[in-house]
Amino acid sequence: MSTLETKRETLRAELATSDRLLVAYSGGVDSAYLAWEAYQVLGDRMLAVIADSPSLPRKHLSAAIDFAQQNHIPLRVINTREMEKPDYTRNDSQRCFHCKDELFLAMETLSEELGVSTIAYGRNLDDNGDFRPGQKAAAQHNAIAPLATAQLGKQEIRTLAKNANLTVWDKPASACLSSRLEYGREVTPEALAQVEAAEDALNALGFLQVRVRHHGTLARIEIAREELHRALSMDALDKITAAVRAAGFQYVTLDTQGYRSGSMNAILPVSILTAS
Repeated sequence: MSTLETKRETLRAELATSDRLLVAYSGGVDSAYLAWEAYQVLGDRMLAVIADSPSLPRKHLSAAIDFAQQNHIPLRVINTREMEKPDYTRNDSQRCFHCKDELFLAMETLSEELGVSTIAYGRNLDDNGDFRPGQKAAAQHNAIAPLATAQLGKQEIRTLAKNANLTVWDKPASACLSSRLEYGREVTPEALAQVEAAEDALNALGFLQVRVRHHGTLARIEIAREELHRALSMDALDKITAAVRAAGFQYVTLDTQGYRSGSMNAILPVSILTAS
């Protein structure tokens, strides 16, 4: 048995220890693979739970629901209320903690209603080195991370998803819309809608992996480096500018470093990035 198959068996054994299980599900490759594998092991004794709020792009919600339906995964859509909490909307370095705290509180309420004792989420081995305050919230709510327990990294999860013929195996990395707002800029439905409209417009131009970073009247555009060359003509730049201005931004700039996950964290002090 290959090392990867051994890890998969470890994952399945971990999932089998739960009598009933809720899986925090976003539709990204990690949580989608975890939900799919949990369904293979537990059947109807598992339930995928996706949190709907203004920070979740509409097309991501639709795609997540479609994936669950196509694979017969039991799914519940719940509404979370982080936008009503000043600790979240003030958008400091702990925003992600308050978002995940709200998610796991809502899932705990659901678990009590359904008589489920275990909540799982899609943290993988590669997430351990990143600045992810949401992991602290997960720990406080005793959520388990079966993918990390099985020592599965991002690329291994993509490989397993591909081997299982899951359509999400090559899905680009995604994050909530609030992660596009510079720290200290209030999270509002209007700002999130601006970002979503701008990113949808860039996707419509053929760019697959993009981020529109919200700096007030300025939009800073990150495009994956392997796609960046297609943006470097006057015609392409004019189309990008028109598309992003139509979403409500006054100024548009193209980040020459290209897309990188968590680029907003670059301004945070080392003391925050390394805090446990």
